[in-house]
Amino acid sequence: MHIFTYGSLMFPQIWQRVVRGNYRSAPATASGYARYALADDTYPGMIARPQTTVEGVLYFDVDAHDVAALDAFEGNEYRRDQIDVVIDSSEIVIACTYIYMAEQRLSSLPWEPQAFQMSRFIGSYCRDKLGG
Repeated sequence: MHIFTYGSLMFPQIWQRVVRGNYRSAPATASGYARYALADDTYPGMIARPQTTVEGVLYFDVDAHDVAALDAFEGNEYRRDQIDVVIDSSEIVIACTYIYMAEQRLSSLPWEPQAFQMSRFIGSYCRDKLGG
């Protein structure tokens, strides 16, 4: 299964703490979605929004064990859905991604990857996965 990531999992330092396999990846874009910062947290939520796009990373052929690990990592505030993403400016690929379900927790501010607080996130959400 291909997995489109748009938040903390776009960063290899986080991705490699959650999954065991090594996967090929490529930049990708999801149209019809927007990514917002969560109020008082470091990670984003992506929701359907016409006329908007989200830049992210597509991981190819993720195995079932690692998909289960991703499901557990994302938790019950996210639902894994199948969407179309675009790679290489024109190729459409079917991938799964995690849609945020608790919209009331989203701020009105877009989440910016360059402002991601990696150390804070790892300390809060990945402590039990160090080295894994």
